Amino acid sequence: MITLMAPRLPRATHLVADLELLRAHLGIDRWLLRGGSWGCTLALAYALRYPHRVSEIVLSAISTSRHREIDWLYGGVSRFFPEEHERFVACAGSANSAASNVVAAYDRLLGHPDRDVRVRAATAWARWEETVLSLEPSAGPTSFGGPVDDDLLALVRICAHYYANHAWLADGELIRDAGRLAGIPGVLVHGRLDLSCPVATAYELANAWPGAELFVCDESGHRSSPAKSECVRDALTRFADRR
Repeated sequence: MITLMAPRLPRATHLVADLELLRAHLGIDRWLLRGGSWGCTLALAYALRYPHRVSEIVLSAISTSRHREIDWLYGGVSRFFPEEHERFVACAGSANSAASNVVAAYDRLLGHPDRDVRVRAATAWARWEETVLSLEPSAGPTSFGGPVDDDLLALVRICAHYYANHAWLADGELIRDAGRLAGIPGVLVHGRLDLSCPVATAYELANAWPGAELFVCDESGHRSSPAKSECVRDALTRFADRR
């Protein structure tokens, strides 16, 4: 099993190629993919490229990096936090408040040679990410919390750069092509209270992927919860027992 989380290289295609190199290096014939949030995008991209190397897939907090998913996260969800979104847009310095323009503006700011500019942009971006997750049950610190150190600067810059380029994927291709995953057992776990990644994406993916199982946790959001963790553990245990 390999857990796919945050990207480390400049393009998703490079990440997929690196995963395949890692599989070959480790001498693994087929492996289970486990992805969360953006890691779902990476797991699906790998599985569609190398389906014969995937035994099962377990995903949670489903995200496929479609244009409308990114537009929602940095624009549409503002209907719940209008004052915070106004601050987020203002910090971007974008003349156009459309989500794509705002994300592109942050991408530029986070690549600025002046560290102070990068820190201000990262602070605003992290504040928005935390705001979107703030209504979840048992909301606590996230990976975007804490001081803006080099690690957070890198995380935010990666997020903005990937989303400014829609992860270098054709819009909707992961759900469009999910039918090619037929025969690969899949479990999708999603929180109904997830404001950052609405449950509709998980539902659409499940419908497009023959045989995929969808578990929606009514009292969970984007982050981990006891209910979501139990669903994931049950799926992993079930697949392990098949060996």
